[in-house]
Amino acid sequence: MKSIVTKYTDYCIVCGRPTAETHHLVFGRGKRQKSDEDGLTVPLCSNHHTQGKDRLHDRTVPETLSKIVGQLAYEKHKVAEGMTEDEARESFRKRYGVSYL
Repeated sequence: MKSIVTKYTDYCIVCGRPTAETHHLVFGRGKRQKSDEDGLTVPLCSNHHTQGKDRLHDRTVPETLSKIVGQLAYEKHKVAEGMTEDEARESFRKRYGVSYL
């Protein structure tokens, strides 16, 4: 799976341990597949994804920040492809049905 956030997909982005799982930065109600298509994924070890006390899932603030990072990565990628910042923001809103910014 290609990530537009990092090219280092074999290592957890938090601690550097080997990747066990892929986290979708934008998720929920049909957004996971779009996140795959757009490269809005990051590598995580199980401890930082779903298992440990520092897990990302099921914790309001980390989940919200994940979605914000996903939107920012999407917008940055679209600007690099030639969109204006406003066009990129609107593109994200239309594609995902929400804006986190």
